[in-house]
Amino acid sequence: MSTGNGLKVLPSGAGYGIVIGIGGIFAVLMLGITWMQNRYTRFSTKQAEEFNTASRSVKPGLIAAGIVSSWTWSATLLTSSTFAYSYGVCGPMWYGAMGTFQILLFALIAIKIKANAPGAHTFPEIVLARHGKVAHITYLFNGLATNMLVGACLVLGGSQVVAAISGMNVYAACFLIPLVVAAYVIAGGLRSTFIADYVHTVVLFVAIFVFAFLMYATSDLVGSPDRLYDLLLKASDTMPIPGNVDESYLSFRSVDGLVFAIDLFAAGFSTVWLDQAYWQRAIASKPETSVRAYILGGVAWYGIPFGFATAMGLGCAALTGDPRFPTYPNPLSAAQNAAGLSSPATAITLLGKGGAVLMLVLLFMAVTSSTSAELIAVSSLLTFDVDKTYFKPDSTSARLVQISHYGIILYALVLAAFCSILNAVGLNLTWLLTILAIIVGGASIPVGLILLWKRMSTVAAVFAPWIGLVCGLTAWFITTWKRSGSITVATSGDTINAVAGNVTSWGVGFIMAVVLTLIFPAKYASTDARHIARSNKIQGISAHPTAPATPTETASPTIAEKDDEKVGLEADGEPRSAPEPESFVPTGNEIVDFLEQKTMEPMNLEDVKKATRLAIGANLIFFCFAIILVPFTLFGSRYIYSRTFFRGWVVVSFIWIWVSMVICVIYPVVESTGALREVSKGLWRDLTALLGRRKPKVTDRSEGTA
Repeated sequence: MSTGNGLKVLPSGAGYGIVIGIGGIFAVLMLGITWMQNRYTRFSTKQAEEFNTASRSVKPGLIAAGIVSSWTWSATLLTSSTFAYSYGVCGPMWYGAMGTFQILLFALIAIKIKANAPGAHTFPEIVLARHGKVAHITYLFNGLATNMLVGACLVLGGSQVVAAISGMNVYAACFLIPLVVAAYVIAGGLRSTFIADYVHTVVLFVAIFVFAFLMYATSDLVGSPDRLYDLLLKASDTMPIPGNVDESYLSFRSVDGLVFAIDLFAAGFSTVWLDQAYWQRAIASKPETSVRAYILGGVAWYGIPFGFATAMGLGCAALTGDPRFPTYPNPLSAAQNAAGLSSPATAITLLGKGGAVLMLVLLFMAVTSSTSAELIAVSSLLTFDVDKTYFKPDSTSARLVQISHYGIILYALVLAAFCSILNAVGLNLTWLLTILAIIVGGASIPVGLILLWKRMSTVAAVFAPWIGLVCGLTAWFITTWKRSGSITVATSGDTINAVAGNVTSWGVGFIMAVVLTLIFPAKYASTDARHIARSNKIQGISAHPTAPATPTETASPTIAEKDDEKVGLEADGEPRSAPEPESFVPTGNEIVDFLEQKTMEPMNLEDVKKATRLAIGANLIFFCFAIILVPFTLFGSRYIYSRTFFRGWVVVSFIWIWVSMVICVIYPVVESTGALREVSKGLWRDLTALLGRRKPKVTDRSEGTA
């Protein structure tokens, strides 16, 4: 897809250099970190529990950084700026609020996973345990479809921007980006993606702060919030926004902006609640801190689209009339804007070729970090929900890791081909993001209700997503045909046409889940001993009630003991008989051996209640203030920002970026001092041994049978 040559300020070699050079260096770095983990810590990536769940031991700071990194797509940086450029000051806040709300809501699911499915590896596994194989296939399809669409948003959006700025072949970028990321994910597994997320996030914040300081303090083109305000007043005259009050960039009341917010709300449920990457972070987190991790992650992520798009999206509108603007004297074309080129245009105007390079590095970090999460997520689905469920139920840990490796390579290649096809037919990042919830939105609420609403029936779990999909597609096509006269790429991607399909798919899926449960309340009940055994392990129901909860602790009262509707319990509440655990080969790692051999006990009931109250409170506060009170007060009052108000708006957005940086960069280091000390001691022992002072006392913990 061509977006014009106005922004091509770098040679194609620069694009290849960033994708291959920086990507290769980063892959080598991550391989080195994985080697140190295997050698100097208790965790080895040669065991399936470590590779796919990080031994369920990741602390909240690193989980929060991972959430921010995974949710900071290229769309977070590109599309949020596009909507600021298209709709004015409302764009960044709507994007941040609607995206953050999904993360905070997922905190409720995170605590339910720890309470009711502590042994799960993937969300379709939970569906399988509760509602059988037909429901399992339904949600496995929706999960893989979500990962494919999300991956396409990441890779296609990044590839098109790299091609537009540097002239790099877009198809080469579509293949190179996922393959470079696959290199270190294969070696390091889930924990390596957390470490990669952290490193990416550090680079991300460095770049964001550079652009923010340029826009608000040091640039001779803008240099202050007051100057930006003056330039936006001028832009409102030369490039008025239809539908805004006085057609001004400084008006929060934008009808099209509100439609976009509704669209993003529906899409957000799909891209969080149906993305295995988010479930995997909940599974990998420590039980007692999982809710805190998601709350911190949500608060931190809000600052990125809000702060970045306020500077770079509004900055694009403000700088359009400057001779250094890439397309001067013309504004960005519709195709360039839809491809997400508003923030790159701002970067080029502020810093020239240096801005283009920094923007490419920033996007590369965002794309590769999120792609790494998608790679390990899909590999887990293929490993546990395809191979282990339908082909080899008695897989050893070593085979599961091997299948995970194959899954990563397969997904990387399929994703690259899929993005190439989308580009060839003329689709872009904004179109994908706009229609995403039509395809998978019908399953987004039902999958949450499976954990959050214990009355959810099997009929509802199976049929609600498909009914939502059919209704969503019907509403989308009819609305597009009636409003636009024809169904084309351009008309189908129209915001109002797409929102009809998005809201219908999402809403019908939600309504049918409730209605079908009330009409057909029956639940799946398995008689297969193997299925019962696996379901019990997923849900933390021990076949031997006297088994300890941890290597050193005994079990305490849990929700699982009180829920008489779990799979694996008879009608009278007595456990069904189940076979002995699958054959087990010790790995030599106490934690991993325990996770793979024993049943994970659910969280203590009192801890669950406290965490649930915290999650509900955080969601209510955020919803009331960030989604209702502030936006709709500004929308309903038809207020046009004064100079003083805009100055305060900019200050708040900048402070929020600092808060995000503290949560994602500083907090993980503070909580990881023990692990860093352990690795440092191991390195020092090896170094002194290498210099001949004494023999090393450490052995490679990655050796041995997995």
